[in-house]
Parts: sequence; structure tokens; C-alpha cells
Amino acid sequence: MMEYAYYPGCSLETTGKPYDMSVREVFKALNVGLHEIEDWNCCGATMYMSVNKLVGYAISARNLALAKNMGMDVCAPCSSCYTILRKTNRHVAWDPYARKRINEALSAADLSYDSNVEVRHPLDILVNDVGIETIAQKAPFRLNGVKVAPYYGCQIVRPHGFFDDVDEPTTMDRLLSALGAEVIEDYPNKVRCCGGMLMTTYTEIAENMNEDLLKSAVDYGANVIATACPLCQMNLEGYQPQINKRFNAHYKMPIVYFSQLVGLALGIDQKKLGLDTLLVDATKIRVKSKDQEVLV
Repeated sequence: MMEYAYYPGCSLETTGKPYDMSVREVFKALNVGLHEIEDWNCCGATMYMSVNKLVGYAISARNLALAKNMGMDVCAPCSSCYTILRKTNRHVAWDPYARKRINEALSAADLSYDSNVEVRHPLDILVNDVGIETIAQKAPFRLNGVKVAPYYGCQIVRPHGFFDDVDEPTTMDRLLSALGAEVIEDYPNKVRCCGGMLMTTYTEIAENMNEDLLKSAVDYGANVIATACPLCQMNLEGYQPQINKRFNAHYKMPIVYFSQLVGLALGIDQKKLGLDTLLVDATKIRVKSKDQEVLV
């Protein structure tokens, strides 16, 4: 049985709760163990790094040290958490001075870290550890009729494209295609930034960026956007009314997590996947069994 130290991060306990729910349910259905890191702390995102990099790395490294003590690699669904934890790993490995100072800080909690824990994204684990063919074989339903624009966002394939291509990622495309979805493979904005926290500081700029993402998905025939980032999901979904008003548009595009679509194909109840909690109705996404079309 594959097992990982699970780092949900702050977003998945609040606005990104459906992501947390669906990742846990999908991994459970596929017999992959997730063991939440006890007493984990915020990764710091980009804010800590902008104030004091060394403090930011030390705070992030605490989570990695706890995972090391569990003897497991980390599964981090949030794009920002995934990026920061991997960045901390690289920093500890590359910078002896920083490694020494970080471990001095960790020693106050009887912890140490030497960059030997791998940080993985659930999309990477599903595709490369569990395997697309295995998931497709275990899935009793097909995502027939779901025309999905795969939106990776700007973080999980950067800076090195660890598990996918930086400019043309395909892991989500291949996974959802194998489960029967009609994937918009030439969706041109799959790694474009949604603006992130610009939505709260430079709102008009962020609205422009998100309107472009929504318009492109509609133009390419998508009826749903699938993402792997809680901040991308919140911006694209939560600000649709605001974007509609400003651009005189009529977007009502469901913005779902890729894990929710995988969960539907696996036959998991939509409430357990958090589909009923989304602001734009996604509960009418249809899947097809071998015998009949059903709603799940």
C-alpha cells in the first residue's frame, strides 16, 4: 500500500475544503494512504519569503521535518504549498549556511531536516504512482459529455516541470481523457496565471486575467474548468458575478477540482466530494455507467 504524509495547508481547511474532501476520498478509494501531518503549520506561502526568506524557509522546513519523522514523502494538494515546500527542499540542499541556520531554529523543537523528503502533488501521485490505466480500470463510471478545460495554473509545473512539461502539461489531460471526459487539449490558457492575490489588491487587473481564462474556455467549447489550485478555483468561481457585471457577460462556468471529477468516475457520492458546496452549480455533471446515464 502506498502511503504519504498529508499536508493539507491552510486553504484546504477553509475555502478549498472541497479539494481536501475529494483528494481524501479519491485516495481512499484507490487504497492510497494519507496520514495528516500532526501539528502542521502554515507553509508561509509567498508572504513570509517576502519579509524574511530564512524565517520563511525555517517555518516551511518544520513541516518537512515532521514528515521525515513519519518516514514518508509529502502529498501537498495546494499549488502554493507544493511550490513552497519544494522550494524549501531545494534551498536546504543548495545552501549550507541556510541549512545550518534553519536547523538551529528547528532544534528548539527537537527537530532537524536535511532535505531527504520528497514533496509530491496528488496529480503526480495519481498519474505516476497509481497509474492512469489502473484508475480507469477501477472507475465504474465514465465522464462522457463532460467537456473540460484543464487549468493547471502557474505554479505546480514550475520552475523545473518536475512531473510535467512547463509549457504544455498533459497529466490532467491524460487522466481525465482516460476517464471518458472530452478534454480541450488545445486550451491555450492552461498555465496562465489567474492573478492570485491581485484580486484583493489590483482587482481590475485580476478580473481581466480571469475573464480571459473564462472566455477562452467558453470559446473552446468547455462546459467545465478543472483546476488543481484552491486560489485559482476561488478566483475563477467566486468572482464570476463581478466579472459578468463588469464585462456584460453571462458566465456560469462550474470550476471544479480535478480530484472531484476523478471521484465521480470512481462512483463517490458528490456530497463526499464537496460538489454541492461550490458556488456555481456542478451537481449536474453527468457520468455514464455501462448500462445507463446517471447522476452521482
